[in-house]
Amino acid sequence: MKHSRLSRTSEIVPLPCLCANLRRAARIVTQRYEQELRPTGLKSTQFTLLQALARTGNISQGSLGDLLGLDSTTLTRTLALLRKKGWIQAKPGADRRQLRLALTGEGKRKYQGALRYWNAAQTQLRRILGEAGWNQIMQSTVSTAARAQQP
Repeated sequence: MKHSRLSRTSEIVPLPCLCANLRRAARIVTQRYEQELRPTGLKSTQFTLLQALARTGNISQGSLGDLLGLDSTTLTRTLALLRKKGWIQAKPGADRRQLRLALTGEGKRKYQGALRYWNAAQTQLRRILGEAGWNQIMQSTVSTAARAQQP
């Protein structure tokens, strides 16, 4: 029987690099979300885009990229897959050069169907971190992203 990568209990060694520590934490947390989302057929990156579109409604591709901190190439690739599956639609905006993105009915159903699995990952991490730890990480990651993007 194959063991989950999440079941390992090795010591996490602090690294002298903020980027390395953040990326390691992000990979480990992502594995937990991926494990929970597996029954839906969604990757965490796909779920995140569906969630962002569910929350923002009609948004430009550039604004969506800014919201998620994604480069244009990565965003375009993932959006193409979601569009192919019929979960999102792209329409020209007031400025014809700008695409506006929104969930389709099928995309809304896919997102709603995946929410309980995403919530399971959220609940696990809240329990593991404790409410204070959860709140601290949520606040510090948002603050870090906001400050790090400044020139």
